[in-house]
Amino acid sequence: MTQLNRRASNDCDSADAAWRKSSYSAPNGQCVEVAALPGRTAIRDSKLGDHSPMLPFPAQAWTTFLTNLKTGTYDR
Repeated sequence: MTQLNRRASNDCDSADAAWRKSSYSAPNGQCVEVAALPGRTAIRDSKLGDHSPMLPFPAQAWTTFLTNLKTGTYDR
């Protein structure tokens, strides 16, 4: 596990996280899961479940990411 993954995993309290994945997820389970945490949103690999490293994003960064997905815009 890389230093980034260790740090990301330690930044999130997975005990209280309610992980969810899209209803559009493939049946093979190859997707990401998302959990809302206080002041941030975390993502993880659904195939690894509780053993997956978690990557947290500040709330504003996650909101910007979702807005860009919906509108098809992004910064270059």
